Amino acid sequence: MAAIADFLSSGNVLAKVVAADKDSLLRALCQRAAGSVALPEASIAREILKREALGSTGVGGGIALPHARMAGIARPFGLLAQLKKAIAFDAVDGRPVDIVFLLLLPAEREEESRNALASVARKLRDPAVVGAIRAGRDDASIYGAIAE
Repeated sequence: MAAIADFLSSGNVLAKVVAADKDSLLRALCQRAAGSVALPEASIAREILKREALGSTGVGGGIALPHARMAGIARPFGLLAQLKKAIAFDAVDGRPVDIVFLLLLPAEREEESRNALASVARKLRDPAVVGAIRAGRDDASIYGAIAE
């Protein structure tokens, strides 16, 4: 199973993010990701929003896992945002979201992509991990909570 640290660097953890709504948050995260993966922001946003249109990636419990398969990405890439204030996300349980893990996956490496998504989902089902992310005061403490 993939370790979160294999595709999430400490530089891609954002504490106390302020977002007006789901769309503006996703676009801001796509913009941030574009700089790290050397792909156009517009193509990342298009794929993330296309996946979101199939059904919300708000998985419940205040957590969202927006993800997309991207041509031009050699390995999974993660970006974790802890929101200062929860926002509506059309989550399956109807609750607002305050933890968002954006995951960009290689289009052609299906098993690796599945493993990365499963690793994130499993970590974010652990109440101790989620509590530590929510309690995190800065990027480093949040990274430590999810990457250990």
